[in-house]
Amino acid sequence: MMKKLPFLITSILLLSATVLIGCKDNKTDEAETPATTTEAEDNLGSNKGQAFIEGDSENPNALRLAIDSEDHTTLVAAVQAAGVENALVNVGPLTVFAPTNAAFDKLPDGTVEDLLKPENKSKLAYILKNHVAPSNYPIDMLEKNIEKGRSLYMASGENVAVSKEGEDIIVGGAKIVSTVKVSNGWVHIVEDVILPKE
Repeated sequence: MMKKLPFLITSILLLSATVLIGCKDNKTDEAETPATTTEAEDNLGSNKGQAFIEGDSENPNALRLAIDSEDHTTLVAAVQAAGVENALVNVGPLTVFAPTNAAFDKLPDGTVEDLLKPENKSKLAYILKNHVAPSNYPIDMLEKNIEKGRSLYMASGENVAVSKEGEDIIVGGAKIVSTVKVSNGWVHIVEDVILPKE
């Protein structure tokens, strides 16, 4: 019995040490988890992501092009109010149909001001997504779609008609007046806001 006692004590000590080390490791894991979760939650915020990385480029993305344009201040204000900045810096390819300030001015009085209110954020985001096609649509591709009678699938989930009137290409009732190649696709400047059907 006396010979077994040191073996028993040694076994108990080893078991205790193993349990203590295991608890210590678990506490370390638990302490690290909240930091990871907080970081993930922060990245979901509208003030995070590629849209908020500073940097100059010879070939800007769609958002930078709009920000730098005096004719698109209303569009930029709408994009910021809706919190969809990151959608316009998506690596693409994407095609943005960018209404001018004059296009927004054609809407009924008070419409833009109403849409910019915080309570209308989701409605505004939906309208803006109706101006973004998650695909590459330079002018020649738009013309091919017209020839084949195809509509354009937009980020809003709606399909928008594309047609030609003389030399003008019309998308969702809005005429394209100019086109700019950007780093993540194409921006077509349009004369009207492309309102969703729903």
